[in-house]
Amino acid sequence: MQKVNVEDIPEESWASPNGKFGGASRELSIALGRKPFSTDLKERHPFDVELTRIPAGKTAYPYHSHSAQWEFYYVLSGKGAVRHKDGMTAVEPGDAFIFQPEEPHTFMNDGTEDLLVFIIADNPIGESAYYPDSKKWLVRSPERKLLRGESLNYYDGEE
Repeated sequence: MQKVNVEDIPEESWASPNGKFGGASRELSIALGRKPFSTDLKERHPFDVELTRIPAGKTAYPYHSHSAQWEFYYVLSGKGAVRHKDGMTAVEPGDAFIFQPEEPHTFMNDGTEDLLVFIIADNPIGESAYYPDSKKWLVRSPERKLLRGESLNYYDGEE
């Protein structure tokens, strides 16, 4: 059995150039040996698990949809809002929600304390994503590439 304690996993943070997007996560499945770029299903694991922390006033990542990936979210603490195809929905501790492939989504912290969310995704091989606000695609093969005819920065057209 492999075991890790979330407190022992380094928190990796991210931020967009103009500060609209930002947060940090602890990659539990990677700490348990998941190799995300492997095509060997035993090394890749059938799902990816992370603990994500979004500071007050930040959006986790640009609005996007996945071609094949399912994502499950569980709010541990803080308050926020989820943007989805039908508008916005408030979330708070104890709320769980899921997005299936082709459902655009993002979430933001509109509260005063950190928003802590547990995320599980199935991460299928060959998965891609579409960003409706900036009209770009993320293509994995298995590495990540953002395209609109030429390679782009992840936050291009988002801020």
